[in-house]
Parts: sequence; C-alpha cells; structure tokens
Amino acid sequence: MTFWPWSKELEVGIGEIDEQHRWLVDKTNQLHAALEAGADKNELGEILESLMDYTMNHFIVEEDLFLRLGYPESDAHKAEHDQFTSKVMGLIDQHENGEAAGGEALALLKDWLTHHILKVDKAYVEHFRAHGVG
Repeated sequence: MTFWPWSKELEVGIGEIDEQHRWLVDKTNQLHAALEAGADKNELGEILESLMDYTMNHFIVEEDLFLRLGYPESDAHKAEHDQFTSKVMGLIDQHENGEAAGGEALALLKDWLTHHILKVDKAYVEHFRAHGVG
C-alpha cells in the first residue's frame, strides 16, 4: 500500500505545478519505502537531498510566477517556503549527524505539503488564472 496516494484533491489545476507536486508526493513515497526496507544511511541521505533540491526548484518556479504576476500574497507565501526549507535542512543535518530523521521527514513532508497545497497554493490559483496562467 502506498504511504501517501496522489489524489485529484491535491491538484491545483496548473499543469507545471501539479507535475511538481506529484513528483514531491512520489519522492515522499520513495522515502517511506526506503525506510520500510531498512535502507542504509547513504540511500536515505540521497533521497532527502533530492527532495530538498527539487523542493527548492519548485519554490523558485512558484516565486517567479508570483513576481511576474504581481501576486499580492507572495511575501507570506515565500515565508512559508523559507520556513519549510529551514525545517528540511535541519532534518538533513540531523541525518548527516547520524540521528534518525527519516520518520520525522515523512511526517513533515506529508503534513506540510498537504496543508500547503490544499490551502496556501490553492489560494493563488484564481490570481494566476486571471493573469492567463492555468
């Protein structure tokens, strides 16, 4: 059984953003599977690093759209991105220091991304569509 199945509910209706969100969900499921299989520290580290890299690139895409489209809530949205990035970097540091961080990372990814997609990201959809994106 999949740890976190993708659902239509998670779609914001903007193709590029939905593809990126789906990748993040898939990678979160990969982390879960690796933890369940007893993956070694290096494999878990690679998954965490790829999640961080991709997430940062995803945030850049969103934030570029905010800037180009004059999204009025961009500062608050970017602050959430920054807070999440900081938390994930802390988990990566824990992992690199030999502390178990995989389970905590799973909980953070699922909880934060679910809230962020369903509430914060869906809030910009109307603004994006009004400016021809979507």
